[in-house]
Amino acid sequence: MLEEDGYDCPYCGESVQTLVDLSAGDQVYTEDCQVCCQPVVFVLQVDGDQWWLETRREDDA
Repeated sequence: MLEEDGYDCPYCGESVQTLVDLSAGDQVYTEDCQVCCQPVVFVLQVDGDQWWLETRREDDA
């Protein structure tokens, strides 16, 4: 179950679109920003049909 979401990169501030896989439930993972290539930590929380995505710098993790 994939959902599209947007976030502002915590490094460069650019708005970026990403796909979120809700099928695995709560997750913490790292992906490089599509604009500046810096490592962004994603914290995904899934609760039934609702979900929240938080992003932060790798050095803030």
